[in-house]
Parts: sequence; C-alpha cells; structure tokens
Amino acid sequence: MSLDFTAIDFETANSSNASACAVGLARVRDGEIVETAGWLIRPPFPHDRFFEINTRIHGIREQDVVNAQTWAEQLPDLCAFIGDDVAIAHNAGFDMSVIRRACEATGTACPDLTYACTVQISRRTYDIPSHRLPAAAAAAGYAGFVHHEAVADAVACAHIAIDAARRAAAADITSLAEALGVRLGRLDGFAAAAETIFA
Repeated sequence: MSLDFTAIDFETANSSNASACAVGLARVRDGEIVETAGWLIRPPFPHDRFFEINTRIHGIREQDVVNAQTWAEQLPDLCAFIGDDVAIAHNAGFDMSVIRRACEATGTACPDLTYACTVQISRRTYDIPSHRLPAAAAAAGYAGFVHHEAVADAVACAHIAIDAARRAAAADITSLAEALGVRLGRLDGFAAAAETIFA
C-alpha cells in the first residue's frame, strides 16, 4: 500500500452548492504531488448567477466562464483524473455536496467516491487555534499559496494529508483515517448520497 490519493477543491458562483464554477485537482503518488489540473466550469441554470461576495472571494466572474465546459461536459474529465483514488478535500462535506448537487441539477450520474476531510485530519494532527485551510497548510509546512484559487487550494489540501500521514506513520489514507479516528465517507452514485463508511 502507498499514500495515493487525489485532492480536490471547488469554487462556486453563489450560495448554491450546484453552482461550481472552478475545480482544482492534485494527484498524489507515494506521498508526492505528481500532477495538478484545474479548469473553469459554466454553472448550470438556474444556479448560474454570480454573487458579488463569491466573486470577491475567488475572482471568477460570469464572463470568465462563458466559453467554459458545463458541469455535464467536464464531469468525465473530473472523474478520469480522480480515477479510483480516495478524494481528499478541506471541508469535504462541501466539496462532495457540490458534486452531488451539480449532478442533480444537470441530471447526470453522480460518481462513486470514497473521501476524507483534511479539516478532521488537521484537528487530530495539529494544535492550532484555527483549522482553516491556510492555517492547517502552514502547520503542514506549506504556506504562502493563493487561497481560493482552486488548484492552489487542492495542492495545499494535499500537503496537509501528506504531512499528517508522515506524522502518523500511516502508509495510506485508510491507515491514516484509522490512526486518527476520523471518518472516511462515501459518495454513492446510485443513491446520490454521501454516507460515512467507517468512523
């Protein structure tokens, strides 16, 4: 077994979790980031309005996604990048909800994913006052990235999981979750529901 996973981060156009407008991905093999990818997404109607507060956070505007692929068009590439990996995200409940809700909004099949949350991993690994992504990444020795840029956030998330696994002497994500007593979840494509598979 080895420390292989894919970190993922979404940005949204508004308060709807179906309004994904960008995704960032970071592939980890044997505890090293070996590939990153990211792209803009055109959110599905009626979740396609860009709120000013969201644009202030991530800088993405409606005109930026006019020529971007729709959720349904880009989903095969997203799933191909993740493959059979465990998906890792900071506040994974949000990112998995983005996948689920965007699939529901577009009538596309929700992928099957096992996932872990680096907020939970951070809380069991670092004694820090905040476990927001910049603080947790800094505790992992990775600081100074552009927060709310999707690829940068995915890379930061990956660094947290890598560092936590090193500290816990965990060979893979399942071993890390067991060592820390955190949950692996399951996004069930058939039921389109996120469930805990062990605690």
